[in-house]
Amino acid sequence: MNAPFRPALMAVRLADPGDRGAIARLVAEADGATPFHRPEWFEAVHRAAGHPAHVLLAERGGALAAALPLHAVHSPLFGRALVSAGFAVGGGVLGDAGAAPELFAAAQELARRLTCPTIEVRGGVMPEDATWHIKRESHAGFVAPLAADDEAQLAWIPRKQRAEVRKGLANGMAVRTGRNMADRAMHYAIYAESVRNLGTPVFPRALFEAVMDAFGEDADILTVLHEGRAVASVLSLYHCGAVMPYWGGGVHAARGLRANDVMYYALMCHARVRGCTSFDFGRSKTDTGAYHFKRNWGFTPQPLSYAVWSADGAPPRDVNPLSPRYKAKIALWQKLPLGIANRVGPWIARGLA
Repeated sequence: MNAPFRPALMAVRLADPGDRGAIARLVAEADGATPFHRPEWFEAVHRAAGHPAHVLLAERGGALAAALPLHAVHSPLFGRALVSAGFAVGGGVLGDAGAAPELFAAAQELARRLTCPTIEVRGGVMPEDATWHIKRESHAGFVAPLAADDEAQLAWIPRKQRAEVRKGLANGMAVRTGRNMADRAMHYAIYAESVRNLGTPVFPRALFEAVMDAFGEDADILTVLHEGRAVASVLSLYHCGAVMPYWGGGVHAARGLRANDVMYYALMCHARVRGCTSFDFGRSKTDTGAYHFKRNWGFTPQPLSYAVWSADGAPPRDVNPLSPRYKAKIALWQKLPLGIANRVGPWIARGLA
């Protein structure tokens, strides 16, 4: 399916495997690129969760000008949607912003062809078409530069939060970083328990494995141990000089030990040694606990924009865990034995991309 969607000065077509190199170069060079624009991310999600990747390319005079990568997500519980990007907090049009109208129009046509009644665009240039609903205040991002050394990094953290980090450091916990099977097993066990406690189904372990394998040295795991037991762990992505702690959590004991505080401080120091210059704390829903936690660390929230398109007469899908319709289900999930939650959760969570 490589013919243009419709005649235009800016021709739009679907990428084929031979375009991978050009897409990777665009991601490396374009402003606003995220780890979730990378071919590695799209391939990992497809391989682990089965959501096909469709990358729309805008070309002018035969040269690649912009791209809109999408995942076609299907779930018997949450319906069908085209998402940029699956399991991601970023995405959208990358490259020449002037190509955005053509790419959005092509995405609508693709959604109809794939019988996806919803398109979700997470970041980047927003559509100006009135058929799209734009959310500008629902989420915020948190990015700050890293300090010059460990002491300066600790001093940068606001006083109250710095005191929490110091309390954690006084507990004599060990920190390890790595990519091997032991690191992955510890991380997944901690993350699965953490999200169960929050009332959320855990993503399939295959997704974490696929991302680690696809990103290579651009992904690693940092784990905090107390008396030899792993209590907090985070899987981080590295892209264009920034570290993003993406999937992290802690067991029940982590809170009293301040293990999460030690974890994020240790990651800041580790990332600087790796050559990073900024710390991307990811996105959070406005005015939630995670939102205020990141502010307490000294990060200034930056509003993020999201766009949703729905076919005529079709309601947008609802995968927001803060939605009132999920309140009772979340309370029930928090009470599930961990073994059951880990067995059932990945099947549900595939549709939460």
